Amino acid sequence: MKPFLSDDFLLQTATASTLYHRFAKPMPIIDYHNHLLPDQIAEDKQFENITQLWLSGDHYKWRAMRANGVPERYITGDASDWEKFEKWAETVPYTLRNPLYHWTHLELQRYFGISALLNKDSARRIYDECNARLQTPAYSVRGLLRKMNVETLCTTDDPADSLAHHQAIAASGFEVRVLPTFRADKAMAVDDVASYNAYLDRLGAVAEVEIRTFADLETALRRRHDFFASVGCRLSDHGLEHLYVAEYTEAEIAASFRKIRGGHELTGAESGQLKSALLVLLAELDWAKGWTQQFHLGALRNNNSRMLRRLGPDTGWDSIGDFAQARALSAFLDRLDGQDKLAKTIIYNLNPADNELIGTMIGNFNDGSVVGKMQFGAGWWFLDQKDGMEKQLNALSNMGLLSRFVGMLTDSRSFLSYPRHEYFRRVLCNLLGTDVENGDLPADMQLLGGMVQDICYGNARQYFGFEKGVAAPAAVAAQ
Repeated sequence: MKPFLSDDFLLQTATASTLYHRFAKPMPIIDYHNHLLPDQIAEDKQFENITQLWLSGDHYKWRAMRANGVPERYITGDASDWEKFEKWAETVPYTLRNPLYHWTHLELQRYFGISALLNKDSARRIYDECNARLQTPAYSVRGLLRKMNVETLCTTDDPADSLAHHQAIAASGFEVRVLPTFRADKAMAVDDVASYNAYLDRLGAVAEVEIRTFADLETALRRRHDFFASVGCRLSDHGLEHLYVAEYTEAEIAASFRKIRGGHELTGAESGQLKSALLVLLAELDWAKGWTQQFHLGALRNNNSRMLRRLGPDTGWDSIGDFAQARALSAFLDRLDGQDKLAKTIIYNLNPADNELIGTMIGNFNDGSVVGKMQFGAGWWFLDQKDGMEKQLNALSNMGLLSRFVGMLTDSRSFLSYPRHEYFRRVLCNLLGTDVENGDLPADMQLLGGMVQDICYGNARQYFGFEKGVAAPAAVAAQ
């Protein structure tokens, strides 16, 4: 019987252990998609206590606490930080077989050197020990990133963001490269007229364009896209239920945009056309700069309207959706490919039923121009756990080239989430090690070890152009 979280945690064979400890573990981390706050990195924030660092904004933990009968006051309410931590500690033993149990104890071990199990009895001691460490310089935000061997991270940023914090970080000489990602979801949120018009006013002010027409919006987005590139941006991102691929004319888009700027609601058909036009515009901007476009597909958001009204979005009321993906995704990619304007693309699905769909779809648009041009993204959100990772890795292996996969990301708002990279690396090495032990793969450790290192680090470094020690250029050459 192996002890819990031993050196060979999740590694079931000797080959898996060798692959992880010799090849995967030493690799730096490229976290090319997360929701960390750049202002906290710029100021090198020192968190007052573990609750503020660990529980604030973590709706994974919030959902578990609610399921355990914890009142909202101890989750997002006005309870003290100690009371919130205590309620989380009381919940942890009930998360057995949920990935939260693994992540919680990995994070306590890797960051704080605490091997004790978190529960009601150990809560006060662990809380005090973590808080004492958090007051030391090594546990500032930048210190936490150094501790996890993070080399590059990409935050998620709106086109209207100033990026002043990214510029300050670069100017400070911080050795971890912190780059923005262009996420224009608000520029596509045309269904809420009042909010959309307010956003367009803000975007126009930052871009120094009065946005009255769709052409003006295109100018504003292009200017912001150029500015993001000047600060080192290499990726865009979209959070969508599914792709939009309605047919439209320039006249129809111009009319719909005038309508919404006049304060009038769009019909369903008009909304679909405008979103489709915006997606194509943004995709073409990405292609022109050689960026990578990311699509996170399939979340059914804000299911609990009562709690949405009370707490707002991104507070733990989202789930997996069952949207039809194949036809729209195929039509969107084909529209761009037909004009030879299809950028490097990563597609993440939230419904595991779509694994083979995505695994085969990317193969339709790999054209040999870029190694691994079309990527099946890592297990996302509800799927970034052992079972979800294994299913994604197996689908990619069966339908494409696992060896060219750009690997894991945190997709997290927490600076304590980096052990998820370790978790993924262990799952990957165990999968390959089991194949070797079963005679399904050759016991060639240099071949397999090189593959592991590429998936954990090398592929992402090459794919995104994150060359170590090279400053981010103002813009990269077009494909």
